[in-house]
Amino acid sequence: MQNTPRNAGPAAAAAGATPADRYRERLGPSLWILVAAALAGPMAALVFTPIDTTVALVIGAAVSVLVICLLILGAPTVSVQDGELRAGRAHIGAEFLGEPRAYTADDARHARGAGLDPRAWHLLRGGIDGVVVIPVTDEDDPTTAWVISSRTPDRLAAAVRRAQVKRRTPSR
Repeated sequence: MQNTPRNAGPAAAAAGATPADRYRERLGPSLWILVAAALAGPMAALVFTPIDTTVALVIGAAVSVLVICLLILGAPTVSVQDGELRAGRAHIGAEFLGEPRAYTADDARHARGAGLDPRAWHLLRGGIDGVVVIPVTDEDDPTTAWVISSRTPDRLAAAVRRAQVKRRTPSR
């Protein structure tokens, strides 16, 4: 998770947001996924070895670097800011969310597996143990809940709760 610096700058001060009002986490791939992705390079090099070994080594290294970069840059982010939960490209206002529940270990495995509601919206990533389940309270929304992977599920749940309180509290 990336924390916002203490002095977030004039834009955050003008918006009335403090660092405590924000949460941001990139759901990057685990180390084992990156190691497996790096193996694409030697496999590509084997294909080009009959042509030229130098070309094969260059192509193999380029493929490894490219695959790893694409995995890291393509990783979705989860954030709570300005009374809105964003997970990947999807977003929903905190006023449409119920009480978030954070799960780890066996409870998280159940929430991702047998306990997973097919009508819920999911952003699940392998290699990330924690899960946060947030019910959707909007009657017009066919989605029953948001199920989101998180390395710090307690912090994500707390950030959603703060956003809900902030949305309900009138500004002065």
